[in-house]
Amino acid sequence: MRQLFLDTETTGLPTKNNEEAVAKSGHRVIEIGVVELIDRRLTGNDFQSHLNPERKIPLDSFEIHGITDEFIADKPLFKDLVGDFLDYVKGAEVIMHNAPFDTSFINNELALLGLDDRLEQLCEITDTVVLARKKHPGKARHTLNALCSWYGIDTTNREVHGALIDAKLLANVYLLMTGG
Repeated sequence: MRQLFLDTETTGLPTKNNEEAVAKSGHRVIEIGVVELIDRRLTGNDFQSHLNPERKIPLDSFEIHGITDEFIADKPLFKDLVGDFLDYVKGAEVIMHNAPFDTSFINNELALLGLDDRLEQLCEITDTVVLARKKHPGKARHTLNALCSWYGIDTTNREVHGALIDAKLLANVYLLMTGG
């Protein structure tokens, strides 16, 4: 069983119940991080890339992930890695925390390239926010930080959000949340 834990960092921030609007308003992906598990074991076959979004990163987004315009200026465009990325995720179960947000950004990048592919057509998508709400009903917050705290996962080395760092944290949360 191949499971992938995916996270993105973007130029725009999620808004309550309006994830798709952020991507469609011109915001772009600036980092993709994916961690692979096969039979519930980390393989080390991770996928990560920083991307040039061809636009400025707003201050409120920078404060979340710490990625600067200067850092991504020489990074590849999404079109330069889309084939490798799609090959990597195709046929897997892709697990994300707040899946509508990340999915909308990836699908927007695909649409900007004129591709008909959509992430949900290429792989099965599982949202850990939905799982967490079922497993922990009545809890006010189901953020990745809250889940890490509930499951005793150390986040002290995480100064800012990063797609690969957060994907690894999510993989650990998922394993504990679904039976260790």
